[in-house]
Amino acid sequence: MATRVYRQNARAAAAEATRDRIVDAAFELFLARWYDEVSLRDVASTAGVALQTVVNHFGTKDAVFLAAVERYSESIDELRDTVKPDDVPHAAAVLAADYERHGDANIRALFVEHRFPLLAEGLDQGRRSHRDWVAKTFPGALAGSRGAARTRRLMALCAVTDVTTWKYLRRDHGLSQSRTAAVLHEMIEALYPERRS
Repeated sequence: MATRVYRQNARAAAAEATRDRIVDAAFELFLARWYDEVSLRDVASTAGVALQTVVNHFGTKDAVFLAAVERYSESIDELRDTVKPDDVPHAAAVLAADYERHGDANIRALFVEHRFPLLAEGLDQGRRSHRDWVAKTFPGALAGSRGAARTRRLMALCAVTDVTTWKYLRRDHGLSQSRTAAVLHEMIEALYPERRS
C-alpha cells in the first residue's frame, strides 16, 4: 500500500513539474512574440515535451495562455508588493524594472487585443490590478480628494505610471531604464499636491 501511494505521489509530482515547465515556456514565448505567433507546438518544443503532453495538460492555446497570464500576474505582484505606500522613488524604479521585463509584451498585446477576446480580457484584468496598485501605493497623492476629484487624480496617476508612458520614454525617446525611472518619479511627485512647489 505504501509503495502504491509513493508511486502515485511521484507521478503527481512529475506531472506538476511538467505542467510548470509548460507554463514557464509559454510565459517566455508570450513575452517574446506576438500572441498569434505562438502555437502549442512552439510551447511544446520550448518546454521539451511532446505536443500531446501540452494538449493533455491544457487542451487549448487559450488555456495555456491563461496559465501564463496567471504566472505573469504573480511575477508582477511579487515585484510591486515590495513598494511601501508613498515611497515614490522606489515605486518609479520598480515600475521601470517591471516594464523593462514585461513592457514590450504588453505593448504588443495592446495592438491586437481587439482581435483576441481572451487577450482583451487579460489586459482588462491587468488594468484593474494596476489601478488597485496605484491607489494602494500612492495614498498621499489621493489624500483629501473625494468623488470626481479623487477619480481624476487616480486616473492621472494611472496614466503617468502606465506601460504606454514607459514606452514613450524608453522606446520612443530612448531614455535609459534609470532615466525613465527618474522621469516617472518626477511625474508621480507632481501629482502630490503638498509636494508641488
